[in-house]
Amino acid sequence: MNILSKILQALGFSSGNIGIDLGTANTVVYLEGKGIVLQEPSIVAIDTKTGQVIAVGKEAKSMLGKAPETIQIIRPLRDGVITDFEATRVMLSSIIEKVLGRRLFKPRPLIVVGVPSGVTQVEKRAVIDAAKAAGGREVYLIPEPMAAAIGAGLPIEEPVGNMIVDIGGGTTEIAVISLAGIVVSHSIRIAGDEMTEAIIQYIKRKHHVLIGEQTAEKIKIELGNAIRDDEETSMEIKGRDVTGLPKIVRVTSSEITDALEDTISSIINAIRSTLERTPPELASDIVERGITLAGGGSLLKNLDVRINRETGIETRYCEDPITAVARGVGKVLDNMELIRKVSME
Repeated sequence: MNILSKILQALGFSSGNIGIDLGTANTVVYLEGKGIVLQEPSIVAIDTKTGQVIAVGKEAKSMLGKAPETIQIIRPLRDGVITDFEATRVMLSSIIEKVLGRRLFKPRPLIVVGVPSGVTQVEKRAVIDAAKAAGGREVYLIPEPMAAAIGAGLPIEEPVGNMIVDIGGGTTEIAVISLAGIVVSHSIRIAGDEMTEAIIQYIKRKHHVLIGEQTAEKIKIELGNAIRDDEETSMEIKGRDVTGLPKIVRVTSSEITDALEDTISSIINAIRSTLERTPPELASDIVERGITLAGGGSLLKNLDVRINRETGIETRYCEDPITAVARGVGKVLDNMELIRKVSME
């Protein structure tokens, strides 16, 4: 950070450089000199008659499952990558304006974005183009597991093995990091959204009731468990039965554990696969140092316990897993040398 930036920060001004965790479920923004300043659902609401955007983020999410046909609710990202370029550009523009405000003099910010490690060249270009179209001066992409590791405070530049498992909404990113580089990685498009969808399908199959995404999300938070718990809990849910009429049913935590089993097994199999491909010296570091969990999808109850049981390696959460990627991209904003080391080419 140069002298002018320090003076401006001391006077309450920000440099305007932004770190973004552009997630399938949520977008989290880090503003240089301020920290985490915004966390919004990655959702846009559009008026189909006029084509105008009428809501972004939380306001748009509140319309899910409740909007008339004239309002289209769009998730512009799927499985961690852009599927609707224009909606993503609009969402990013809205976010940048919220963060920086309307200023007489507003320099175009440097933007660092966390993206899945398995993105293609076409997908990378879509993110860069969307960020530049939304007002970015320069745009750098950092693999999400690297950003999560930096945000978690792992010593990524040291010659030791650091294993990070970042479970977001659309992807699970697993990586072994040493000397500021990803030695082994595995990116699968199975994560929190698939858990939610698994619950929707299970309730439909078992109870013959259709429920919405927000109801399924609530069930996941309240009853979701990676292991079968001795103390069973339950809750009433409201949905629509096969005849089209409203219906109330009671679901139990053991049912939801069954519903989530395939998704959890896929994530654990990906962790095992990554460990099997890890060089022996780094593998011994991981056995000693453990596995670090990040991302909102990792907060499923007892997931750390399940991974520990299946791998035999101590597993722990980083501080505030939901914002780990955003904190990571934020930490590198004033360190161009580190940005160049860890960014995707």
